[in-house]
Amino acid sequence: MNDARTAHYDGTMDTESSSDDIALIEARIEELSEAIERCRKLSVVARIVIGAGAAWIVLTLVGLIPFYPSTMVAALAATLGGIVLLGSNATTWTQTEEALHKSEAQRAQMIGQIEMRVVDETKPRWLH
Repeated sequence: MNDARTAHYDGTMDTESSSDDIALIEARIEELSEAIERCRKLSVVARIVIGAGAAWIVLTLVGLIPFYPSTMVAALAATLGGIVLLGSNATTWTQTEEALHKSEAQRAQMIGQIEMRVVDETKPRWLH
C-alpha cells in the first residue's frame, strides 16, 4: 500500500502495517472530505450563475432591461452552463460521498481488527 488512493484492505492485520494502513485511509478520507467541500462551493456558484442568468432573461422579457442580443445570449449561456455545471457537480459529489463512506467503513473495519492490549489497572501510575 504505497498510495492512499489505492489502499485496499485484504482482511489480514499485522501490528506493523496496521497503523500505516489506517493512516493511509485517514489521508484518503481527508482528501475526499476536501473534495466534497469543493463540490459544495461549486454547487453554490452554479446556483448563483443559474439564478443570475434566469433573472437577466426575465428582466429582459418584462422590459426592465433593454434587449441586446449579446446580453441575451450571455444570459442563456450562463443559465445553461450553470445547469450543466450543477448536474456534473452533483454526480461528482455523489460519487465522492460514496467513496468517503466506503473509506470510513474500511477504516472502522481495520480498527476493529486490531487486538487491543488491556492495561493493567492493579498498579496505579501517578503522573506527578
